Amino acid sequence: MNIGIIGFGVMGRTRLKTINSLGGNYRVAMISETVKPDTDGMNLDNIRLTGDYNDILTNKDIDAVFVCTPNYLTKEIVVKALKNGKHVFSEKPPGRNLDELNEMVAEEKNSPGVKLMFGFNHRHHDSMIYAKKLIDSKKYGEILWIRGRYGKSVNADFTHTWRAKKEFAGGGIFLDQGIHMLDLFLMMAGEFDEVKAFVSNLYWHLDVEDNVFAIFRNRKGQVAQLHSTMTQWRHLFSLEIFLEKGHIVINGLLTNSGAYGKEELSASFNAAAGPGVSWDREERIIYSINTSWAGETKMFFESIEKNMPVPVGNSSDAQKLMRLVDMIYKEK
Repeated sequence: MNIGIIGFGVMGRTRLKTINSLGGNYRVAMISETVKPDTDGMNLDNIRLTGDYNDILTNKDIDAVFVCTPNYLTKEIVVKALKNGKHVFSEKPPGRNLDELNEMVAEEKNSPGVKLMFGFNHRHHDSMIYAKKLIDSKKYGEILWIRGRYGKSVNADFTHTWRAKKEFAGGGIFLDQGIHMLDLFLMMAGEFDEVKAFVSNLYWHLDVEDNVFAIFRNRKGQVAQLHSTMTQWRHLFSLEIFLEKGHIVINGLLTNSGAYGKEELSASFNAAAGPGVSWDREERIIYSINTSWAGETKMFFESIEKNMPVPVGNSSDAQKLMRLVDMIYKEK
């Protein structure tokens, strides 16, 4: 399978490393980048470099493309790629808003046999997969509530990037990072129908938000609370899922930056009755390897090779997610 990567920043390099690590018949044949690429120590000698992504989209030898560009370019490139018969893996977010996503989905429907997948690698962390397995086992009963906190800080240079401008980014910290947490809510509990949110600019005073506080409720009455922030001076990832007969908590996350600490899942069964569960009664797992990039990429390739629907990160998942995103931004 010949692959093209469009955009060779942090995510483009991450995808190249991941594809190279998989071995097999996967070969990155072309990379598109408008500036001299940072190779990050990788050998690009056997890869054709181009400054025009259309060279990749019109190349009949390219089977699939990874779109790793800024948000304002995503829709245009994805639609063109699908029209040219390419399988497409696009980084999140799936467009700047639901309307852009719907344009991509419409073109997908006009391109039978072509796969479209969006990158939400957090679902593929081993801790998340295990948490979902515990929930689906019904051992812990039904979910009562979920609380997710995901935050980081940025430096003054951030204010000069495309991410700080709504025209180019579509949104701020929530669309950039918090969307991962919302995607995990959907993974664990399914769709949500009601949204209440506060979207604010408490510190950076940019064109995009630096904090989102949101509460979701579904038809089962399950409630999920989310805080997405870029005024978290100490980087934080925390996902708490409390059920009728126990709890599952994931603190920390294995990331490329290493800024979120160790990834640890703790769970306790039959912990609903008081007094509260003690620390020594919890099952604890510390994860040391981030397999999410490989797992996600393998899923995309297998969907192509087996000609099967994309199971996770498909356009339907993306539409459910972006519907809620649009609802949150309308609360502003």
